[in-house]
Amino acid sequence: MPSIETLLVFAALSFGLAATPGPNMLYLVSRALAQGTGAGMVSLVGCQAGSLVIMLCAAAGLTAALFAVPYAWDVLRLGGAAYLAWLAWQCLRPGGQPIFAPRAMPREPAARLFSVGFATAALNPKVALFYVAVLPPFIDPARGDVFTQGVVLGAVQVLVAIIFDGALIYGAAGVARFLGTRPGWMAAQRWVLGAALALIAVKLASEGRR
Repeated sequence: MPSIETLLVFAALSFGLAATPGPNMLYLVSRALAQGTGAGMVSLVGCQAGSLVIMLCAAAGLTAALFAVPYAWDVLRLGGAAYLAWLAWQCLRPGGQPIFAPRAMPREPAARLFSVGFATAALNPKVALFYVAVLPPFIDPARGDVFTQGVVLGAVQVLVAIIFDGALIYGAAGVARFLGTRPGWMAAQRWVLGAALALIAVKLASEGRR
């Protein structure tokens, strides 16, 4: 089992991952705003189920194998960059809406909310890269079974994400009401988020193999 110190440091890094804007955050907030906190929480369960699959693959060494296959990482990386660039354009285009802007979206059944959340997380290159780049240094073969350590550390990451994203979902409506009465804040948030997503997309697209 990992030591307490190892778990705490990994939890801090997991918080940084959760707090970084990405496809999961955008999907969860948009669903919470459009359909309420209940729909946001169902989407959150789907997202974390997708993250759980990536975590188990990483613990078993399958994710590292994926990155070892020629061009597999490049396809994942460029696909993620293209998706982030599209999200940035949705913010920056004329008439674009910020992440916390109330919007009309069709109501979706729970099964679809879960499945889209699952796909959003399972295809999120940020999560896969986190497990490939960050998880291995925290595993110490001298402390027991490597797979078990990977699962424990992965469970920490999932738990941190659930707590952070859950708070974000419950706070989304309040933030939306606050910003909705302040057009200047709405415009600034839209441009800041759009620029940040664009920079992340460029950075992801320009990264080579690690």
